[in-house]
Amino acid sequence: MSPSSTTILQDRTDAGRRLVAPLLKYAHRPDVIVLALPRGGVPVAYEVATALDVRLDLMLVRKLGVPTHQELAMGAIASGGIQILNEHTLRAHPIDQATFEAVVARETRELLRREQVYRGTRAPVQLKDQVVILIDDGLATGASMRAAIHAVRAQAPARVVVAVPVAPVETAEALRGEVDELVCPITADWFMSIGHWYMDFSQTADAEVIGLLTRAWQRQGSGAA
Repeated sequence: MSPSSTTILQDRTDAGRRLVAPLLKYAHRPDVIVLALPRGGVPVAYEVATALDVRLDLMLVRKLGVPTHQELAMGAIASGGIQILNEHTLRAHPIDQATFEAVVARETRELLRREQVYRGTRAPVQLKDQVVILIDDGLATGASMRAAIHAVRAQAPARVVVAVPVAPVETAEALRGEVDELVCPITADWFMSIGHWYMDFSQTADAEVIGLLTRAWQRQGSGAA
């Protein structure tokens, strides 16, 4: 499948709204929590959590980009010391150990920075026995989402759901076997990039992430979720 007027996503808000219908069975449930992968996943997840009237929080993940091809993931890290490698990418683009460790160190610093900026003193969410819906603005290699899944599984949730608006068929099928449910309205055999499926795929700024989280957490604090 290639993008058409019926499959193209206007922006991340539109992407989130398209995920609501397949997830309606989770609406108004106190045991459900939506976890967004920052930054691009936050506007998508905000729409879902608001429509379903459930909690919203974060799953901090950082892609480990190949130094010469930053958009190509050789792996990913997530909160809790989780590290996932993309062996296929590493075979195609071998790098030495020192370079790999430098990338890990840099991305770890950024992960910790985002943790501080986005969460501040807010305590990490507890996922044991919860239904966790992981949301991003799309999948490419799936490395970041795979790291997120491993981080969530480590906390013994009741159910893990991945919901993304678009992904390559191969990536979607590979992840399907790692979760209890995968929701992905648009899959394609031919896949140039996630941004190719969006009219507006401009970078999500820290300020937008903080603003959406603040609104969601204020709503939750008022007892609406």
